[in-house]
Amino acid sequence: MTKKLRRGYTTGTCAQAATKAAVTMLLGNVSVDQVTVSLPGKEVLTLKIAEAQKEFNKYNKSNPEIESVSCAVRKDSGDDPDITNGILVYSKVSRIKSGIVLDGGIGVGRVTKPGLDQPVGNAAINTVPRQMIVKEVSEVCHLFDFQGGIKVVISVPEGENLAAQTFNPRLGIKGGISILGTSGIVEPMSDKALLDTIAVELKQKRAEGHSIVAISPGNYGLEFMKRTYGYDLERSVKCSNFIGQTIDMVKELGFSKMLLTGHIGKLIK
Repeated sequence: MTKKLRRGYTTGTCAQAATKAAVTMLLGNVSVDQVTVSLPGKEVLTLKIAEAQKEFNKYNKSNPEIESVSCAVRKDSGDDPDITNGILVYSKVSRIKSGIVLDGGIGVGRVTKPGLDQPVGNAAINTVPRQMIVKEVSEVCHLFDFQGGIKVVISVPEGENLAAQTFNPRLGIKGGISILGTSGIVEPMSDKALLDTIAVELKQKRAEGHSIVAISPGNYGLEFMKRTYGYDLERSVKCSNFIGQTIDMVKELGFSKMLLTGHIGKLIK
């Protein structure tokens, strides 16, 4: 009987849970060792808080007020071979005059090229995780009848080193990893993550104004293009075995032409 693979949760879910714990500690002046969060796919998870730290206002010694709170959740990728498995995702929250401000800190990448989920200059915290984080802040503020604003900074201490092993440098995301997730859950050995990456790269090429795109299943095709034609590898997109799906994406995004290059055996397969 085949063993059922264990699912995990995304960096976005970690950031969501860490933020909920940190805001609760900040506004409620309580200790939090675990939180329960609702995910976009309607699932509910209870996650442990791996680290928590309060910082107090040093200028009011008689009645010190909590100035900021930082909480961390440890990423669990389940049985998926994810390089981010086991890392700590931190959320540091503090009071501001109004609104909810969300940014990335150490180890969270910064967008430098157009065509990605976030505009150039923003922290690489994708739309759905942003919504998840803001939702938690809003609900906790309502719970404690807090009328001010909250600043949230998401950090991943190991992020900058790990980013070199991801697609981020190729995509123009510098300084760290991305905070990702659409369902909040990591499906083990899923093809969806790779297809999502292909789609992001294609959208980026389109946003940069390219009407023709070069595709290759792997390194052989890219090296052939460079050696034979002097083609710029940074403008090529790897599609692995998903040639059909990639062609569909190319058509949907409105490219006028596509160059497919690869080993003849791979293409026939």
